[in-house]
Amino acid sequence: MIDSSQVAEVARDRDRRLTVLQLVPSLESGGVERGAIEIVQALSAAGHRALVASSGGRMEPQLRRAGGELIRLDIGAKSPWAIRANARQLAKVIAEEGVDIVHARSRAPAWAGLHAARATGVRFITTYHGVYNEDFPLKRRYNAVMAKGEPVIAVSDYVARIVAERHRVDPTRIITIPRGADITTFAEEAVSSERTISLAQAWGVIEDPRPIVLLPGRLSRWKGQEDMVAAASLLRSRAESRGELLDCQIVLVGDDGGSGFGGQLENAVNAGGLTGSVRLVGHCADMEAAYKLASVVVSASREPEAFGRVAVEAQAMGRPVIATAHGGALETVEDGKTGWLYPPGDVAALADAVEAALALDESGRAHMGLAARARIRSRFTVEAMQKATLEIYEGVV
Repeated sequence: MIDSSQVAEVARDRDRRLTVLQLVPSLESGGVERGAIEIVQALSAAGHRALVASSGGRMEPQLRRAGGELIRLDIGAKSPWAIRANARQLAKVIAEEGVDIVHARSRAPAWAGLHAARATGVRFITTYHGVYNEDFPLKRRYNAVMAKGEPVIAVSDYVARIVAERHRVDPTRIITIPRGADITTFAEEAVSSERTISLAQAWGVIEDPRPIVLLPGRLSRWKGQEDMVAAASLLRSRAESRGELLDCQIVLVGDDGGSGFGGQLENAVNAGGLTGSVRLVGHCADMEAAYKLASVVVSASREPEAFGRVAVEAQAMGRPVIATAHGGALETVEDGKTGWLYPPGDVAALADAVEAALALDESGRAHMGLAARARIRSRFTVEAMQKATLEIYEGVV
């Protein structure tokens, strides 16, 4: 029989049940979307209610499996009248669903969410996911909404400094919560041979014994795929000068979102005579298997990554990484111990790092992989990110 103290505890637990509304433009792919779903999972596991306002996308099944509820809304619309209309819709959702916290993860949704939160008196939190450009005078004002959270969550110390400097935010209002890897799934032993074989067949590399140099990320200029193609050309020239063939294959994972940049990369590969050595394989739904297939993973972003999930996930899988020496990578990659850092845009340095990674013997690769896994498990896990975020939610209400 439940005694009175247990009844009181159940009542207190019910009173603490939160309803959190996250705002995400779409649920197609990317770190912002995955971060939102990871928090949905944590909220559901803790007995809270998790809503996500979004236009939806191919990650909707993941949202449902995590225990989230989709509020379908074109929340990413940027026009002033669309933002006002979305603010009215969100205010209605907040009232009808008993929302306690609005958590915005992108700028246009954040403007709508801020107005709705102020109109309804609920708490407003932001996560500053990106290093937003400011290429015209009003851009900083538009970006500033991401610094209006109480508090502002920064995904790295690098981002925290930018928020404080650009938007003159009191550092006490900024909380750094690094994104992380799910070490239960991003673990080499958790990925079956069947998964890697299936992916290798899909990519057309099942009969190619050459080591794979993997570069994941949306196909765009700032992600550095052009630099990787140029580095491949340089590696081939170096091999030919030694009377050898290029002894690796470069796999570019990701799509271009309809921008046409993928076609430009294909043309560059063909024009450089790299067909068969550089492969564009499109979107990948099994990144754990992709990392397991790789001998080395590259993050070649020309502009600083706010955090850089690729480098963290690859290290969690025990893979050495090569990353550009700026932004979040300076916090997540230990140069010479868990990977290599090189100057952004320096194609020769990128080629040097690839050669160094592929030159590792089995013992050297294992040692670097162990160091990488240990670093991620101690500092950059999804579990730690979820726990810290829920503590903020519970603290602000």
